[in-house]
Amino acid sequence: MNYKDLANLIFPNAKEITYYEEKYKERKLPESAIVTRYAPSPTGFMHIGGLYQALIAIKIAKQTNGVFFLRIEDTDQKREVENGISEIVQSLKDFGLEADEGMISETDEKGEYGPYKQSQRKEIYQAYAKYLIEQGKAYPCFCTSEEVEEIREKQENAKIRPGYYGVWAKCRNITVEEAIEKIKNGEKYIVRFKSPGREDKKIKHHDVIKGNVDFPENDQDIVIIKADGLPTYHFAHAIDDHLMGTTHVIRGDEWLSSVPLHLQLFHELGFKAPKYAHIAPIMKNDNGNKRKLSKRKDPEAAVSYYAKEGIPSEAVNEYLLNIANSTFENWRRANPDKSVDEFELQLNKMSVSGALFDMIKLLDVSKIVISKMTAEEVYNNSLEWAKKYDTELEKLLEDKEFTLKVFGIERGNKKPRKDISKWSDVKENISYMYDEEFKKDTTEYPYQVINDKESISKILKLYVEKYYDENDDKQAWFDKIKELAGEMGYAKEVKEFKENPNMYKAHVGDVSTVLRIALTKRTNTPDMYEIMNVLGKENIEKRFEKAMS
Repeated sequence: MNYKDLANLIFPNAKEITYYEEKYKERKLPESAIVTRYAPSPTGFMHIGGLYQALIAIKIAKQTNGVFFLRIEDTDQKREVENGISEIVQSLKDFGLEADEGMISETDEKGEYGPYKQSQRKEIYQAYAKYLIEQGKAYPCFCTSEEVEEIREKQENAKIRPGYYGVWAKCRNITVEEAIEKIKNGEKYIVRFKSPGREDKKIKHHDVIKGNVDFPENDQDIVIIKADGLPTYHFAHAIDDHLMGTTHVIRGDEWLSSVPLHLQLFHELGFKAPKYAHIAPIMKNDNGNKRKLSKRKDPEAAVSYYAKEGIPSEAVNEYLLNIANSTFENWRRANPDKSVDEFELQLNKMSVSGALFDMIKLLDVSKIVISKMTAEEVYNNSLEWAKKYDTELEKLLEDKEFTLKVFGIERGNKKPRKDISKWSDVKENISYMYDEEFKKDTTEYPYQVINDKESISKILKLYVEKYYDENDDKQAWFDKIKELAGEMGYAKEVKEFKENPNMYKAHVGDVSTVLRIALTKRTNTPDMYEIMNVLGKENIEKRFEKAMS
C-alpha cells in the first residue's frame, strides 16, 4: 500500500490536478498588469476597512490595465448570513466599485475563472488535497476535538507554543496501512498539511507595503480539509489565487503572521506565490490614544453609516485615497478638476502603522465634492437620500423648479459655496428659503450691531420703498445698500468706519446684516443678492413685514 492508495480511498472521485491547470489558463495580460481580488466572507456587515481594501485593490488593477475580481470566501458556513453576498455586491456598487469578474449577485457571477464562491469549488480543493496526499505532503488526522483540546492544555501547562506540530502531531507518522484501516473502520478524520518547516529557521519576505520582514518558518500541520469536505481559508486561498491568476494579494495586516504558512503552501503545491501587500488598519484617535476603528464602538466603521448620513460615495472614496497615499492631497491641489482615476496610487507609499480616520477631514472633502456638483445633481442626490431617510425633506423638494434655483445659489462660479457636507445637512441649510418652513420658525431674529426696533424697521421700509429693484445687477444692488446706509447716517464703506469709529454707529455691512437676518433669521447664509433674486419681491416684502411686526 502506498500514498496513492490512501489518496484514492479518501478522494475516489477527485480529478487529476492537470485538469484544472489546463481549464484555468494563464491570463493573457500585458506584462505589467496586476490582478487583484477582494475576498470577503458573507457575514452581513461591510466594514469601512473592507471598502478601503477593495478600493485599493481595484485602483491598483485599473491603473495597470489588469483585472479586479470579487471572490466570496464562504467555507465557514456557520458565520454566513442570509443575503450576505448581495450586501457585499451592493455595498461595492454604491461606492462605484465594480469587479471585472466574480460574484454580481447572491447566485450570479461573470468571468471565466469561476466558480467565484468557494463553497462551489469543493471538488477543486479536494483534487489538490489528493495530490498532496499522493506526494506524502498531507495526511488524514483522526484526533477528536477533545484530543486536540487536551494537547493544547498540555502545551499551555508546559508553557510551550500551542499547535499541532512536531511531537504533538499525533497522526503525522501513522503508516499508510494504519490510516487505510481506520478509514475502512469508519473512523472520522480531517486532512492536515504535513509541514516541512522548522520553527528555529527563519524566512525572509518582502511585503509590498511593509517592506522586508522575517519570520520563523511555519511548522504547524494545519487542517486543509475539514470534516464537511470543505477547505480551510489557508488552503483555499492558495489554490484560488493560483488558478485565478492573482498577482497581488492586498489584505489586512492581521494576516501578516500567516505569510510563512501561505508561502509554504504555494511552494509545496508547486505554485508561484503572489506578492503580498498587507494594509495597516484604519485607526481612530480615542482621547489621545490610537486604536482600530471598531464595529462595536464606532458607527462610522459600518459602510451603511455613510449612506444613512448622506455622505456621497465619491467623497468617501476620495478621502480613503487621501489616507492611502500622503501624495494624494498635493495631487488633488494641483489637479482640482481631474477624476481620481487619474491619480496613481503607490502601494509602497502606504502607511505602515495605520492611517487615522478623521471625520472632520472627510466632511471637508465632502463639502468640496458637493460644491462641484450642478444644482440638478445636488437636487437628485438630495431627493434620492430623502426618499429613504427624511420624508420632511422629500416634501420640501417637491417644487423642483424653485429648489433648483435655491441649489443654484453660488454654484458653478470660481468659488462655489461649500455649506453642504452631506445630504442630511440639506434640510437645515435650505429650509429658510421655503415660506412654509420660515413661517414655522418661532426663534428670535438674531440682530447684531443694529438691534433697536426703530432702526431695523426704518432700514427695511426704506429698502423696499426706495432702493429695491429686482432688475439691478449685483453692483447696482450693493451700491443702493451703501446709499441706504448713508441715508441712515451709517458709514457707506467699512474702511471709512474703521478710520472714524466715533463718527458712526454702524456701517454698510451692518445694514446688510439687518436685511439678511430679516430675510432668513440667520447671520450666515450664501450670497444675499442671489437669495433675494430667488425669493422675489413679493416674498421679500412679506418677510420684512413679519420682521417689523
